Amino acid sequence: MTYYNQLGLIQEPFSTSPDPKFFYHSLSHETALRRLEISIRLRRGLSLIVGDIGIGKTTLSRALFQAFQDESDYIFHLVLDPNYKSEFQFLAALIKMFEIKPNFKSTLDYKEAIKDFLFQKGAEEGKIIVLLIDEGQKLTPDYLEILRILLNYETNEYKLLQLVIMAQMDLLPRLRKVKNFTDRIALKYIINPLDENETKQMINFRLLQAGLDSNLALFSEEAMKLIYETTQGYPRKITLLCHDALELLIMKEKKIADRQIIEQIIGREAFINA
Repeated sequence: MTYYNQLGLIQEPFSTSPDPKFFYHSLSHETALRRLEISIRLRRGLSLIVGDIGIGKTTLSRALFQAFQDESDYIFHLVLDPNYKSEFQFLAALIKMFEIKPNFKSTLDYKEAIKDFLFQKGAEEGKIIVLLIDEGQKLTPDYLEILRILLNYETNEYKLLQLVIMAQMDLLPRLRKVKNFTDRIALKYIINPLDENETKQMINFRLLQAGLDSNLALFSEEAMKLIYETTQGYPRKITLLCHDALELLIMKEKKIADRQIIEQIIGREAFINA
């Protein structure tokens, strides 16, 4: 009997991988997702989503991709980590991502090639190019300036590049130092942690998605209350704590994670430092 079967599950409910299937639509996350979708559909240009570490920005980005997966006019490109060594490397990565073949290989040539690409795809072919950058707090002033220039390309009606930046909060003060960048932000939204009720709903939602019978429970009310108090509603911390709780259930051959189980996990140095 597998780990999942022993708990009445068919798959891992608390993986930290950004699987849209396990994306819990809290009020804050759902608002961010819908506002992003509207901004992209209206082709408004720059959308900025910010939040603390572990708030669920990466999973939100995957859910955004899924919302457009059946629409061929929308072409999504993803930068997982904009940690490049130079402005040239950043541009080269965009060139490769957009599958552009420029005649020459200089910074200026790459900028011109991307400009031509955006006009061809957006104005002539009617495609909507969406560039989503995760870990946006790693963008340097030089990279932000490149993105600012790309956002200048537009028709009389819309922006040719739809740029979505997911970042930690410390990006905000740095954006103010880049001239004429903040005034290009069409959407700025800060994702908040879950409240206590949402934390319980997230736990139950993930368990149901993983195959648990709706009549069963793997966490007591007291346990979920303590999970919220410990994690303060941060989805990644909730996920890690619940994963460890299920492991301990197997080891102790118990059927439900009670407050004592959660207290034991919280006492582990490994979880505190996660």
